Amino acid sequence: MPTDTLPGPLRFLVFGAALRADSTNARLASLVARLISDTGAAVDLASMRDFDMPLYDGDMEAGEGLPPGVLALRDRLEQSDAFVISSPEYNASVPGVLKNAIDWVSRVRPQPFKTKHALLVSASPSLVGGNRGLWALRIPLEHLGTRVYPDMFSVANSYQAFAEDGTLADPGLQQRLTETVSGFLGLVEADVRYVCLERRWYEFLGDRTEAAITQRAEK
Repeated sequence: MPTDTLPGPLRFLVFGAALRADSTNARLASLVARLISDTGAAVDLASMRDFDMPLYDGDMEAGEGLPPGVLALRDRLEQSDAFVISSPEYNASVPGVLKNAIDWVSRVRPQPFKTKHALLVSASPSLVGGNRGLWALRIPLEHLGTRVYPDMFSVANSYQAFAEDGTLADPGLQQRLTETVSGFLGLVEADVRYVCLERRWYEFLGDRTEAAITQRAEK
């Protein structure tokens, strides 16, 4: 007779979207990964250097296919239930290396960003903590069907923000990050564990609730 088995741990891909080894976004990604791991979830901690790829080139794609770095990011997205990006802010927007990775992976079929939950966080030496870049980052991800968590998290004055143990030096800020991650995990668990929830998408925020559901293509 079949027996019930406990579900495996939730799986999260977490990566910092800066190439610099000592980036504060790498430190923030590590902290978020630790908070997630402490709940018993499985964490795949990565860096942008794990997904090295050239600038998007349609002729290269047509002639050579998708580069190895693109396929590596595709594979690790597909192996996760959700992902977290810790992104720096470049000129009030998205770092080019991250946008390029999203553009490349958007060419994959079936689309690995679609229906994945994502949490966006940032660290910046500026007083706004990289928040403007996160708003810009939401646009391509949500366009591809990613369910971006509403509550984003930003660390300002990031060069002075971290304690020696890797946590945030400000206890109130550390608590807010912990609560943000906890809320995100709860949402992911509800979506993964309770498959009876019906998935419905609206293409525009202004759509009426009684309007026909917009269908997003899986392939």
